[in-house]
Amino acid sequence: MPPTETENPESNQLRCPWPGINDPIYTRYHDEEWGVPKTDSIALFEKLILEGFQSGLSWLTILKKRDNFRAAFHGFAPKRIARYTDKDVARLMNDAGIVRNRLKINATIDNAKAMLALSTHTSLSDFLWGFIDGRPIINRAKAFKDVPSQTELSKTISKALKKEGFRFIGPTTVYAFMQSTGMVNDHLISCPQHAACAKLQRTLPKTHNV
Repeated sequence: MPPTETENPESNQLRCPWPGINDPIYTRYHDEEWGVPKTDSIALFEKLILEGFQSGLSWLTILKKRDNFRAAFHGFAPKRIARYTDKDVARLMNDAGIVRNRLKINATIDNAKAMLALSTHTSLSDFLWGFIDGRPIINRAKAFKDVPSQTELSKTISKALKKEGFRFIGPTTVYAFMQSTGMVNDHLISCPQHAACAKLQRTLPKTHNV
């Protein structure tokens, strides 16, 4: 069944028509996180990894396991993850609280190493936000069908990340990452969060923290 518009009972306006949006966890994520600009490199790294794990699954599944992911991957600290051994991989493969996919777990270790290598000359935040000169893209989609799953820019960023050694970061994954971290505002124009996120995006400082 195609997604339908879901009324926000608190604001009497329409939320974005995501499947499962009435789940309290998903509602809170939509209202408080999705599209809010994130510039902290560790937060961006976490989001990049979780978007990779989400591939083939619903984001709601990942949200429900997010705290478990954070505990299992030591708060997504790149220096810690980069030192993971086969013992850590085995531990993660036995952890029912996360998505147990060996390829994605190994990719996470490689991505931590890639982030550390990148950090010798720039931060992950500056690297990613540099593609849009620190200025979020504010779209004005009226319907769910008008929101793309990938763009030429997400293809460019995907290629650049792969060149730096990152894995499981195809253009669709990258675009979902851009939407969730506020690099792009893809809340529908009818959604109250479109204006709220746009306000934050327009006042975002161009200098970001590592």
